[in-house]
Amino acid sequence: MRRLISSLAAMGLLASQAHAELQCLSPPDRSAVEVAALRSQLMVLATGCRQDDNYNAFVRKYQADLFGNEKEIDQIFKRKYGRRAQQEHDRFTTDLANSVSSVGMRLGSDFCDRNGLIFHEVMALHSANDLASYAAGKDLVPTAMDVCSLTVQPTGPARKPPAKVTAPR
Repeated sequence: MRRLISSLAAMGLLASQAHAELQCLSPPDRSAVEVAALRSQLMVLATGCRQDDNYNAFVRKYQADLFGNEKEIDQIFKRKYGRRAQQEHDRFTTDLANSVSSVGMRLGSDFCDRNGLIFHEVMALHSANDLASYAAGKDLVPTAMDVCSLTVQPTGPARKPPAKVTAPR
């Protein structure tokens, strides 16, 4: 019994830590990151658990919203990283997928069984408006990811690199 209580307390601490880490983001940015994490979760499930048809159905149903979410993520990265936005966005997407894959490897064959119902849950949502709140409730952003580095700092005009000085010949 003591072990069960300890486990539950540890799980609660981890869940609140993950939630607290997202508090550094504005609500729209947090929502965009959570939906991106949901999409990543579903993509890894599709490839690792042979759920391609379910993933394709998800993408078809929420195509416009997923496209809009991707544009929001693009804007977050453009504000934060400027010219490096695409590179950092790609790194973020890869890190999300790698994190889900790592969990899958630790769980082994249980991964597909434990997570397979998520497709049915998202497909049962009443509308695309429910997608963000569903993603928020799933707590899918890995605690190891530094999402707070995505907070946008006010920036001034873009600075030009110093001119290259060459010695006269």
